[in-house]
Amino acid sequence: MAVKAAVKSEAVASPRPLLAPWLEIAQDYVALLKPRIILLLVVTEMSAMIVAARGWPSPGVLIGSLIGGAMAAGGAGAVNCWFDRDIDRLMPRTRRRAIAAGRITPAAGLAFGIGVGLAGVGLIAVTSNRLAASLALAGGLVYVFVYTIWLKRSTAQNIVIGGAAGAFPPLVGWAAVTGSLSPLAWALFAIVFFWTPPHFWALALLLRGQYSAAKVPMLPVVVGEARTRRSILFYSILMLVISALPVVWLGPVYAVACIALGAVFLWLAGRASRRRDGASAMALFHYSLAYLALLFVAAAVAAAVPL
Repeated sequence: MAVKAAVKSEAVASPRPLLAPWLEIAQDYVALLKPRIILLLVVTEMSAMIVAARGWPSPGVLIGSLIGGAMAAGGAGAVNCWFDRDIDRLMPRTRRRAIAAGRITPAAGLAFGIGVGLAGVGLIAVTSNRLAASLALAGGLVYVFVYTIWLKRSTAQNIVIGGAAGAFPPLVGWAAVTGSLSPLAWALFAIVFFWTPPHFWALALLLRGQYSAAKVPMLPVVVGEARTRRSILFYSILMLVISALPVVWLGPVYAVACIALGAVFLWLAGRASRRRDGASAMALFHYSLAYLALLFVAAAVAAAVPL
């Protein structure tokens, strides 16, 4: 029986050596785009498009803008992996990234990132308009040049300023539908902008030792854990105030979601500010991901199904 099982296993596995290397290479290139981050960006972009259209936008604009936005953001992520390959090797969380680990050459990774990013911007320009494409390009440039190259290694405020890159997708989505920007579009931008520090600092608390070893001046490394936790609470309160602004345009459905989701966020941020454990920071980090996605979905629902 053991011999038969071994033979059967070998027969099933025999094609893998021919396919696995190519599959692994493809997976490495996809991973350079940071798909888990892109998913959340796509949610905010699509929700902003639905809000702008007060319903579903035309399929061509929707699909082209979402795919193009994902490519533009992913290309910037790949360039980030190229530039940060030296510090990525020093951190257990990132040292297995393909460029840092040597599975993809720096030149190939950089070319891939630039090519995918520009192709995404071009797709948005073709399927929607130049304003949306310009905003997608601006978001990528902020992430690469402002955050990655300039601020990340030079100041503890890196994520506060450079984190603006992650707030561009709602602007891209809005502009793709309307060809312009409105106060509500900027309010959605501001929500993501002020959400970024408490979200990222919660993670930075857990990775403080890794950032310190890599000499990256994230806030917990520079000012310590206690002050970082207070800063998380401060920015959480600020974010919750900003998140209430769309109620003016979106009404009671959004208001209920904003209050309910925000109350949980504030409770977790308050708990993280009082405690000195990793569990409270981890809980806030994970909830912050769900919070942003659900808040933007609530905005889309409120706009598409007004009461």
